[in-house]
Amino acid sequence: MNDTMMKISQPETQEVPRPRFGAAHVWVESPLQLLSAVETHAAGLLGDEVYVIPRRGMPLEATTGALLKNSPAGLHFMPAAKRPPQPNSSRERYVTGDAYSGRIQRTLLTGVKAKEVVIIDDGLATLALIRQLVSEEPTPLVRARAKNTPARHALGLAMWHRLRGLAREGRLLIVSALQVDVQLKKRMEELGIKFAQHRFEWLATQPVAERFTEPTLLIGSAMAADSIIHAEPYLQWIRSIAAEGPVAYFPHRRETEQMLSELRQIPNVILKEHTIPIEMRLRDLRPGQEIRALPSTVIPSLRLLLGNEARSLYAQPVPDHWWTSDTSQDLRDHLSSSLKV
Repeated sequence: MNDTMMKISQPETQEVPRPRFGAAHVWVESPLQLLSAVETHAAGLLGDEVYVIPRRGMPLEATTGALLKNSPAGLHFMPAAKRPPQPNSSRERYVTGDAYSGRIQRTLLTGVKAKEVVIIDDGLATLALIRQLVSEEPTPLVRARAKNTPARHALGLAMWHRLRGLAREGRLLIVSALQVDVQLKKRMEELGIKFAQHRFEWLATQPVAERFTEPTLLIGSAMAADSIIHAEPYLQWIRSIAAEGPVAYFPHRRETEQMLSELRQIPNVILKEHTIPIEMRLRDLRPGQEIRALPSTVIPSLRLLLGNEARSLYAQPVPDHWWTSDTSQDLRDHLSSSLKV
């Protein structure tokens, strides 16, 4: 076999050309998705006119305000809305950070006129989505922790077929800061799924707005609030860390007031206000500081941002007795996968 034939049979990964031109409408439902929208635009992947529409009722004001101070040219923050924008132009891109969202699924299943659908980074959920999309068998796009009712199953299955169809048409792009292994990338290429990465290049150029003096920075988890783990061993773990000295605790946005009340009673624990994504707050450590966290999306993200300082990031595996009986093995494996990314 000659060299030309070998190149044809073993195509190399094709980089998505940048910068791209045109307009895009971006629907975001979390602070991380909002940051991902800015990073994806700054990486030249969305176009030269990008309109970000936050979901109404989500705690996005602080993140929006922080990003507005020095956002890339061409990025426009629109008023929060109750529903996602409806794709209505074959000349524009339609962008979302959550392909599992029922609102997004219903919107995209009504018919997509956009020239391309872009799924921006939502951390571990993005990696889970990729694995489901490349599955040989039709797989309903439903969150691992969600109740898979017949109606939700049907909607998620229809979304799987819709995204696969968009991929065949060359109209699906997935963007993530996280690494995707070679075999997974190869399967994506075979299906027509375009893939591009950012590495928080825009955020890395921004000044650090906050600095914390506590020697230990503990990233709060919503796993107890979501009944994935038992609350008491989680609290005991925090007590053991605080027994060694002051701890700055950064609550997750879904932690309950009851949990926060328990945390306030632990000596040496200083609760910080929930404001902007952890990726924006903890990317510059003082000498001797360390970050502690349970498995979560923020772990691989911070490893990227901290560089050599990532050695001060300690991720705590979840002991078996912490998990509740309702937490499936698939969900346990999915959450723990952040320790390996």
